[in-house]
Amino acid sequence: MNIQTDIADTKKLDAFRDEVRAWIAENLPASVKEKIDEFYAMQPRYPEGPDWALWKDRVREKGWGTPAWPKAYGGGGLPTAQARVVEHEIIRMGGCNPMLGMGTRLLGPTLLEHGNEEQKKLHLTRISRGEKRWCQGYSEPGSGSDLASLQTKAEDKGDHYLVNGQKIWTSGSLYADWCFCLVRTDPKVKQDGISFLLIDMKTPGIEVRPIRIISGVSPFSEVFFTDVKVPKENLVGKLNKGWTIAKRLLQFERDATNNNRRASGGDFRPIDEVAKDYIGVDEKGRIADADLRQRIVKHMMEFRTLQLMQRRMLDLTRAGEGPSEYTSVAKNARARITQEREELLVEIMGQQGLGWTGDEFKASELGMTRAFLGNKAMTIYSGTSEVQNNVIAKRILGLLDHQ
Repeated sequence: MNIQTDIADTKKLDAFRDEVRAWIAENLPASVKEKIDEFYAMQPRYPEGPDWALWKDRVREKGWGTPAWPKAYGGGGLPTAQARVVEHEIIRMGGCNPMLGMGTRLLGPTLLEHGNEEQKKLHLTRISRGEKRWCQGYSEPGSGSDLASLQTKAEDKGDHYLVNGQKIWTSGSLYADWCFCLVRTDPKVKQDGISFLLIDMKTPGIEVRPIRIISGVSPFSEVFFTDVKVPKENLVGKLNKGWTIAKRLLQFERDATNNNRRASGGDFRPIDEVAKDYIGVDEKGRIADADLRQRIVKHMMEFRTLQLMQRRMLDLTRAGEGPSEYTSVAKNARARITQEREELLVEIMGQQGLGWTGDEFKASELGMTRAFLGNKAMTIYSGTSEVQNNVIAKRILGLLDHQ
């Protein structure tokens, strides 16, 4: 390693970070910062208003909604280190990525690898500009953990496919413009009979039925396809080779819920700050409850370790070396650590962390209750913890099934 070169690169990155901070300070509307929680609470919808539109326009002009994507597709064309600086500083300074969604996190990276040039120019450009929202058509009532058993079929009708079937737990489908969908194109084989289709949600024959969950919201729905016509050019990759693409996208999905501290909902401050407000401090300025203080420190150490691991995985992904099976490790760790955070916050807030409605509760406290309930699903979605454990055992530890 050339130490002088490394020092020079660090200085360049620090200078770039200063430029990014200056740009954000100049272009991020104050009203957006004040209502940033609204943005995350409304996902996958976006708040409306002139300031939100202005922020979105400014980020779009820089290509910073997808800073690492090629400029030809509306991205920022930045190298990995600089793209990471942009993403981090926007969050750190109280902003958000106004293009955030399944398009930027899941489909985009997948199309960059598997899409043809026409698909990239059309869909990646719309995603990077925040013009189209996407949902994921994977799980079915009888095909959850065993996704390869899916039965939604696409029949070849010459110039189009005719899609019939049902998807479930389809996040954001009520507001999505498009769906990336797994369909069966060969009923005689399992994995090798699946294809990857892009479907316009406005196509006749699509019905979306919201599912209300314990947290009181409907983040996902059932989606029914009845004689839905999908043009042949919407097939990604080769016919009957969609399982390979699907697995790749799942790796991006498990890697996508990154270290954004706002993802969990409720009070977004560091947990030790929240504890000091609710529990109080001792004569040394520490959290007054010694036992709780010890558990919070342990949690914060684990969270920091997870952040560092995710950053390394992100670097590997952008370098063309991932994501890999190690995303299963991150997914399980992230689920456990996030749920632990919510449980600690409920304990810290006491009865104020158990409210559902009422003026006696702050918005952050009501959000905390919903986050506590909603994030119980983290061990289920994107592949259950049991499925991830199987991946870890077989593909990382090299363990084999024994009859």
